[in-house]
Amino acid sequence: MDHRIVSAKEENREEILSLYQAQKGRPYCPWDEDYPSDATISFDLARGALFVLKSGGRIKAAVSIDEDETVAQLLCWDKALEPSAELARLAVAPEEQNKGLGRIMLRFGMDELKRRGFKGVHFLVNKHNVTALRSYAVFGFHVVGECRLYGQDFLCYEKEL
Repeated sequence: MDHRIVSAKEENREEILSLYQAQKGRPYCPWDEDYPSDATISFDLARGALFVLKSGGRIKAAVSIDEDETVAQLLCWDKALEPSAELARLAVAPEEQNKGLGRIMLRFGMDELKRRGFKGVHFLVNKHNVTALRSYAVFGFHVVGECRLYGQDFLCYEKEL
């Protein structure tokens, strides 16, 4: 597949919001009618922290470098990997799932964090989302804890970059 990953731009806002909306209500997706929102996209765009995978003129996947103090303050993260950052809002268009795009976006996100000088990466995964758990296993992440946030049970994943 011919694709490219680029920083999201303002003109991508509606397509990204549509991609996020398509995830809501899917099994193990913690997102609801209020999150992620147009304001979330504004937050990410303002920080240069939202990236999209484009193919055939369409956005097929997205990932963000997040700044969520609630997640950052969890006690399970390894202090030796600081500074670290969270990858979040990984979304793949439903019709494009199971084609490796999530892994491509995750790899890109980790490379981008390393380029920005981070030593570690962490994120949360619904502990029952077998598909996502299988995808992340190939990268050698460590489960460093569990938490309950946003009404769901998560595994806390972390890796040195």
